[in-house]
Amino acid sequence: MLWKIWDRLYALDLVFENTHFAIEQRKAFLKREKIGICDIVHSAYREKIDASDLGMQRPELRDLLGLLEQHPKIKTLIFTGGNSKNGPEYFFRKLLKKAQVSLDCLDSHLPRKHQFHWAGRSIVTFSLTAPSGAANRAIGALPAYKEAKERDSKYSTLDFRMEQYGRIFKGHS
Repeated sequence: MLWKIWDRLYALDLVFENTHFAIEQRKAFLKREKIGICDIVHSAYREKIDASDLGMQRPELRDLLGLLEQHPKIKTLIFTGGNSKNGPEYFFRKLLKKAQVSLDCLDSHLPRKHQFHWAGRSIVTFSLTAPSGAANRAIGALPAYKEAKERDSKYSTLDFRMEQYGRIFKGHS
């Protein structure tokens, strides 16, 4: 769903198929917007083949702190998921704890904003609502979503994400 959000947010007119052209479209967008993407989990085992975070067993994490040292221009990390078990913020907190680095809360409202100091600089993090179907239940329970849905019955969980992602990626709602 992340690509669907970006497609609407940036009016990309992406092709949603598994082709070389579709891959090149996405790479061009990422380069133009100076967005790097990677999964915080390098590898994990699953008994049941699904995409759920909770289904991961024995996750091995990518060395994001090492990557930050190698790439000194990175000033912001955006997690597409929160601090629930096996979510990206949850795993990142584990990396910081192991390195004895504190993650300071700057704003606890969605999307949550934190800051930490690493490799001689301050780095800001944002934790967005996951772009997955599984997160729809959590969104549906949020007062802000309920209020917007009451104002407009056509308001959807995708609309909610579009507003949240738009504030972070493009600086507007």
